[in-house]
Amino acid sequence: MKRLLLVLLVIAVTLTVGCTKTQPDITADTTPLEAQTPIIADITTQEAFTLIEDNQNNPDFAIIDVRTAQEFATGHIENAINLDYRSDTFQDELDDLDKEKTYLIYCAVGARSASALDIMAGLGFMEAYNMLDGLDQWTADGLPTVE
Repeated sequence: MKRLLLVLLVIAVTLTVGCTKTQPDITADTTPLEAQTPIIADITTQEAFTLIEDNQNNPDFAIIDVRTAQEFATGHIENAINLDYRSDTFQDELDDLDKEKTYLIYCAVGARSASALDIMAGLGFMEAYNMLDGLDQWTADGLPTVE
């Protein structure tokens, strides 16, 4: 009888301890990366300028000029990298980029960069912005370029 009571006591303790539940830490961001909502958006040249200013020393921010190398050589936004939209390897070059970084993309008038933004969304980029009206509007607004 003592053994039966002892066995029942062990079972009761095991069930009680095994069924206790701790509350999750709701202060920590435990959202898996794949569950986060991407930010893929069009922005104005003024918003692009502010984005660049706000990210001057941010290693996780990049500016991509999707014009041809010849167009790029005539003037571009400072620190921009050139990935030619018309290149056969353009999509592969985009796919090789770190999809966790923030990107500003532009072209001359906004058409190529709008298409590039769609490609980036399809490739799983988490944050990318297309500068509406492109470098033409940027320069018309008096914003700086370098050669």
